[in-house]
Amino acid sequence: MSVRSKLTLSYAGFLMVAGALLLAAVWLFLLRYVPDRALIVSAETPTHGVFPIRTNLLRVFAPRAAAVLALLLVIGLVGGWILAGRMLAPLTRITDAARTAGNRSLSHRIHMQGRQDEFRELADAFDSMLEQLESHVAEQQRFAANASHELRTPLAISRTLLEVARKDPTRDRGELIERLHSVNARAIDLTEALLLLSHGDRADFARESVDLSLLAEEAAETLLPLAEQRRITLDVTGGAARTDGSAELLLRMVTNLVQNAVVHNLPTGGTVTVHTEEHGDTSVLRVENTGPRLPPDMVPTLTEPFRRATDRVRTDEHAGVGLGLAIVHSIVRAHAGTLDLVPGPSGGLLVTVRLPRTRQPTPIRGGAAV
Repeated sequence: MSVRSKLTLSYAGFLMVAGALLLAAVWLFLLRYVPDRALIVSAETPTHGVFPIRTNLLRVFAPRAAAVLALLLVIGLVGGWILAGRMLAPLTRITDAARTAGNRSLSHRIHMQGRQDEFRELADAFDSMLEQLESHVAEQQRFAANASHELRTPLAISRTLLEVARKDPTRDRGELIERLHSVNARAIDLTEALLLLSHGDRADFARESVDLSLLAEEAAETLLPLAEQRRITLDVTGGAARTDGSAELLLRMVTNLVQNAVVHNLPTGGTVTVHTEEHGDTSVLRVENTGPRLPPDMVPTLTEPFRRATDRVRTDEHAGVGLGLAIVHSIVRAHAGTLDLVPGPSGGLLVTVRLPRTRQPTPIRGGAAV
């Protein structure tokens, strides 16, 4: 049975029960006190009307009561069917919207009007879910298109180099091998970045206590040659900032931030400052650099895959694939943290990562801990 049929029978059943109770009340509090035989009164007693006996009243009352119950049944069924239909009309709209969304049409919205009842809350929640799904699907489509384009570029270059070498056997093989190695290395880096990005949002990794200050020092030591090559000053300041998470993923996060800060900097004489600290229940990592000024409307898009702040020539060995901040954002989300990007007033970018701080054990008597 449909929900509308069940509600209709429920309405009719309640109405019949109410009618039966009303008739029972009439019997208990009225008819039972009517005498079951005629009364004899004296001629001097004034009378007004007649004195019916119980059997006559029951003979007259019973058919009328049955007719009233039958009428209540009809009213309950018809009225219940209409009321149930009106009550379930919003649910029908939600069902139609769900079917439309199932046919890959995520742009449809319910936009239910009226009072803020349970159906309105459900419709608003459904509209919000559709909006998020539409945004997520559009983002995935853009990501797939960009990934295909980025992967197609090194493959096309490799094919071109091989075709040129086949048509010109006298060409220097050493130069060909070196260029193929460079192109293939870039394709491998891109593939690994895509794999890391696809797994970055998952929070099923093993967690351990990690000190962000140690990761910052390790990343700075690794990237110091690149900074010296570009004549950029790289400083690491602050104190311990402990959090729970994957040491490997967090190291990749810090390395990406520092590398982006070095690469997206002034041609020479720039600075990069990495600072770690604990603030309340939060461990904070800040990476600030000098560089060209960024339009404020561009900053929120930097965490999208394959978005770059500047149009760089790809001959740079550290030009990247446009996934650095996207991977950082993914890792931060997986660790229940927040990522803030603020353009510097005179250029450059300030990146702030906030992660839940590791709670230190509370000592108790005897040197134990809880």
